[in-house]
Amino acid sequence: MGFERQKSIDIDYKGTKLNCGFRADLIVENKLLIELKAIERILPIHEAQLLTYMKLSEIGTGLILNFNTKVLKDGIKRMVL
Repeated sequence: MGFERQKSIDIDYKGTKLNCGFRADLIVENKLLIELKAIERILPIHEAQLLTYMKLSEIGTGLILNFNTKVLKDGIKRMVL
């Protein structure tokens, strides 16, 4: 299984490539984008971040994994475009 860590996500705007510093924490098999967090709770801004990364990378499925929970399954948010 192939994966990439801290993969830079560039923006193509009207034929011009822009490197805006977006970095996905993990991309698995170019099919799953994973954002890792250690926060009190997942907020809408975190969901918006994941959706933005998914759109820019053209990856249709993403996960937010929040490690700051008593049980890890309570800190998982799945999103699909």
